[in-house]
Amino acid sequence: MKPTPQFLLAGFLSLILQTGICSGIKWIALSKTPSALALNQTQHCKQLEGLVVSQVQLCRSNLELMQTIIQAAREVIKTCRKTFSDMRWNCSSIELAPNYLLDLERGTRESAFVYALSAAAISHTIARACTTGDLPGCSCGPIPDAPMKMKKSGSQANKLMHLHNSEVGRQVLKASLEMKCKCHGVSGSCSIKTCWKGLQELRDIALDLKNKYLSATKVVHRPMGTRKYLVPKDIDIRPVKETELIYLQSSPDFCMKNEKVGSHGTQDRQCNKTSNGSDSCDLMCCGRGYNPYMDKVVERCHCKYHWCCYVTCKKCERTVERYVCK
Repeated sequence: MKPTPQFLLAGFLSLILQTGICSGIKWIALSKTPSALALNQTQHCKQLEGLVVSQVQLCRSNLELMQTIIQAAREVIKTCRKTFSDMRWNCSSIELAPNYLLDLERGTRESAFVYALSAAAISHTIARACTTGDLPGCSCGPIPDAPMKMKKSGSQANKLMHLHNSEVGRQVLKASLEMKCKCHGVSGSCSIKTCWKGLQELRDIALDLKNKYLSATKVVHRPMGTRKYLVPKDIDIRPVKETELIYLQSSPDFCMKNEKVGSHGTQDRQCNKTSNGSDSCDLMCCGRGYNPYMDKVVERCHCKYHWCCYVTCKKCERTVERYVCK
């Protein structure tokens, strides 16, 4: 599939933001940018949290893009929290950006997911802004690839891992393009049909990446000839697949609070007594048991349609039993 101009631009910026790979997801702190900050002058870039020097320079030369990138940062947090709301690790630590705990600082499968999602989110948000005309400067010309610079500091293995997972996120987004069509004609005869390739919602991309997170491959940094490569730890007879998420370090079970390893624990987390999935009280509470409590819920009820054309509803209150982990 030939990439669209929107994906060329979005992929290019995604690479720039994440190539300073030790700071690759610290830019998510842009989600905290005050709405009152106009971002119409280059000196405003210094006021943005989470950007390293090269990213501040990117901001100065692309001011018109920054509100879109800030929106992408907010989408990453919202989507990650929603996608993992039923898991012990519920992505809550992403809101600590740029000062992450070890669950996202180390080469874990959790950081693998966040790198992939953040790369997809940048591309998704910019491509959509280009399509809707919110970014009128979108170019139709070819855009050079960003250089894959590797600083001497930090783990080479971690950098390779993050670059790989970021590319997986972008590839999942590209693969998710779906054909959408609209019919034109008398009485819906569809004598003329207009079709285009459209983006899926980011939440659908995240669910695909979550499946890859659950089946992620642990890798090691191993010499092969004159260079070192990331290869599967237990099945090192094959190279890493371009479509799989990879990680270097195993994660804790996230049952108990331990900030040294980036675990918030599951105490007081809500669980589902009737579920057999990851949100079940048995799995979520790690066998510690759970406490019931009663919660009042206010809902719309007794709705009535009036001609023409509005609906009126009453408010009804009911009590439901919920459960939280001990």
